[in-house]
Amino acid sequence: MNGSQPAPATSDHEGVRSPFLPRRARSLFSPAKARPGASSDYDAIIIGAGHNGLIAAALFAQAGAHVLVLEGREKVGGCTDTSTPWPEHPDFHVSTYSYVAGLMPRRIIAALRLYEHGLRIYPLGPYSVPLPDGRCLVLPDDARACRDNIAPFSPRDAEAWVRYEEWLGRLAEVIWPLFLQVPPKLGSSAPSDLLDLAKVAWRLRRLDVRGVADLTRLFTASAAELLDHWFESDAVKAAPAVTSAIGSWAGPYASGTAYVLLHLSMGDPGDGHVGGWGFVRGGMGGLAAACRRAAELAGAEIRTGERVERILVQGERAAGVVTASGAQVHAPIVVSTVHPRATALKLIGRELLPDEYVADIERFKSRGGAVKINLALARLPQLVGVDERPDDRGVCSYHRGSIELGPSPRYVQNAFDQAVSGQPATHPIADATFPSASDDSLMPPGLHCMSIFAQWVPWQWVDEPHRAQVEAFADRVIAHYAQTLPGLADAILARQVIGPYDLETELGLVGGNVYGGELSVDQMFHMRPVPGYADYRTPINGVYNASAGAHGGGGVSGIPGWQAFQQAMRDRKRRHT
Repeated sequence: MNGSQPAPATSDHEGVRSPFLPRRARSLFSPAKARPGASSDYDAIIIGAGHNGLIAAALFAQAGAHVLVLEGREKVGGCTDTSTPWPEHPDFHVSTYSYVAGLMPRRIIAALRLYEHGLRIYPLGPYSVPLPDGRCLVLPDDARACRDNIAPFSPRDAEAWVRYEEWLGRLAEVIWPLFLQVPPKLGSSAPSDLLDLAKVAWRLRRLDVRGVADLTRLFTASAAELLDHWFESDAVKAAPAVTSAIGSWAGPYASGTAYVLLHLSMGDPGDGHVGGWGFVRGGMGGLAAACRRAAELAGAEIRTGERVERILVQGERAAGVVTASGAQVHAPIVVSTVHPRATALKLIGRELLPDEYVADIERFKSRGGAVKINLALARLPQLVGVDERPDDRGVCSYHRGSIELGPSPRYVQNAFDQAVSGQPATHPIADATFPSASDDSLMPPGLHCMSIFAQWVPWQWVDEPHRAQVEAFADRVIAHYAQTLPGLADAILARQVIGPYDLETELGLVGGNVYGGELSVDQMFHMRPVPGYADYRTPINGVYNASAGAHGGGGVSGIPGWQAFQQAMRDRKRRHT
């Protein structure tokens, strides 16, 4: 094929049955044909057919529930979308919004048998950092090669990089299980909540005194401070500095940004490599398609073009939904995958919620400032500063990885500071990939696509399209990349530019934040989205939060969809015992 093989189509992973389907799961739902005169049309309604919604639907259907998914757009996928954005080029495919996979637990992939339903993932190649002096630092996955590449910039950093990666990996292995655990209600004296807190403490038993100190610093320090501790060369600090800023409304000198480095070091792309990332074959829509097949084969019903207007509440319990057409659909369980603020204030209504909850949800920060640029290319441009012969498709190893725009932490910070002042960055930062270099199904033979996630523009641009300014920003991003990828501008056959306004209006990403809410320390774990409701429940019994704004969200993880299902099953079991 193309020299880069996707993860194997296997499903023999650990923890397939017991973490998802309680032994009594199927007895908790009556078969549809045995429900004449039932008060509800369905056992569960899922609002939104993004990956979280489809995963929740598949799990409910596997448990025997009569489940309906309602999606306002005309297609499933949400952020995990593949599109053909240019009518004159119907065979040009791009990952419209999200562009790499890596945070979805293997247990979800295995439980839904996503490989059997067509999911294929190609591992992401090296990170490349072009520098102003014409050199380029390439950071491959191999530790020895990485050390050799860093040595010309700083022999000290070459040795430190290996220790840094090992250190971050150890912390990720400790914290990752907490991502798969429902956060406890800190401050509660209820026995069940104290038991949950004890479970967290048990998870952290692997940390010694030094490990606890390291984790504390990681959650409170700035990314720049952490990188200054480990490295002396700006070239070496550059890639992590850009990573710490991707999707965030904060520069690398802000306290707490070091955590994002840990967040993006967790999970795996399905090949067993913790901290790895990959390209989904067929674009990110390939992941959504596999999730949809899993849901529909299990018996879930999916309707697109059916926007939910309101969640029905009767006696402080979920009763179903009202669609934009005025139709009422009844169910005792409603799982919402839309932004937590939109679920609370638009779908439920502040008048039905406790004042404290409303105040907290209104404070939930969700600012973005990102622009997604998709390009169709006549050929792959070659990277300045890298001596590598391309293969017969014109592909080098760096084309299968990502190319970072941002040669130092201070450069990254300056871009953010300019956006805070109300102006788009004159010197943007960006993360660019060439998915077609790994996946030959996206473009016709000989052609390629380029995906660029760029920052920052003012997040307030969600209020209006600002089309001319967003296009001008995209021009600057491309011009900056063209300096190190000669011929890029001339190779462009078509382009698509998606700004904050588009992200909010098309996908419901409030504030244009791609994580469904900022990944700041005050919005993580037991605080996500608000204190007391990090357990995927809401003040309305039977309404569950499966959005990216829940714990475990912030990336294509599927964890909120899985956990919302788990909590709904626990609550239903309690009601039936």
